[in-house]
Amino acid sequence: MWKNHAKFERHSLLLVIGILIVVSIGGMVEIAPLFYLESTIEEVKGIRPYTPLEQAGRDIYVREGCYVCHSQMIRPLRDEVERYGHYSLAAESMYDHPFQWGSKRTGPDLARVGEKYSDAWQVAHLKAPRSLVPESVMPPYAFLADKELRTDDAMDKIKALTRLGTPYTQAMIDNANADLAAQADPVSSGGTALKRRYGAKVAQRDFDGDPSRVTEMDALVAYLQMLGGLVDFSTYKAETGENRR
Repeated sequence: MWKNHAKFERHSLLLVIGILIVVSIGGMVEIAPLFYLESTIEEVKGIRPYTPLEQAGRDIYVREGCYVCHSQMIRPLRDEVERYGHYSLAAESMYDHPFQWGSKRTGPDLARVGEKYSDAWQVAHLKAPRSLVPESVMPPYAFLADKELRTDDAMDKIKALTRLGTPYTQAMIDNANADLAAQADPVSSGGTALKRRYGAKVAQRDFDGDPSRVTEMDALVAYLQMLGGLVDFSTYKAETGENRR
């Protein structure tokens, strides 16, 4: 058979047909299992959907192109984990549409930035990056603190994400606006219900330092402060399957 390969080389139509056959077989082997496997992602304890405020912050993160300079994927290499922390798990991005892994790092990886710095530091850094990091080339985002967060579409966003497979409950959908407001208000009585729906680890506080209103800065900082903080890596052991749901 291999001695007759000259026929394929001399007849482009036969070569194209051969390529299509090989690619089709390869595609079926790669893709077909995805239709009957319930999930190709390991379920890990602690992973949850974003709260409405965090989701709004993520949308701002994407809108402003933060992913262009910051990745959210720590590779399982020694220099990576020593600098940034535990390597990223696929489960940590299972509710991202689209995910923010990235490959270019003009700035540091943000997969584990959550609670690494205070809210005040994050706000100051976003307003004037070089005031804290002189060598930074990041543009200022001070306008986020002056722009009130749009909240009328919070429920619609949650509904749309459920269609993509994010397991929001009906209670989460119905209370999207209330949960968004409660998370940015440390004295709100709605915080108890918020944490009942999304977990006790949800941060409820005034993120931007201005308790009089909910701004886009509130949302972005809320998103940044939860990155990498859902999984307890002091107990997580992938090889034994521990720390799963």
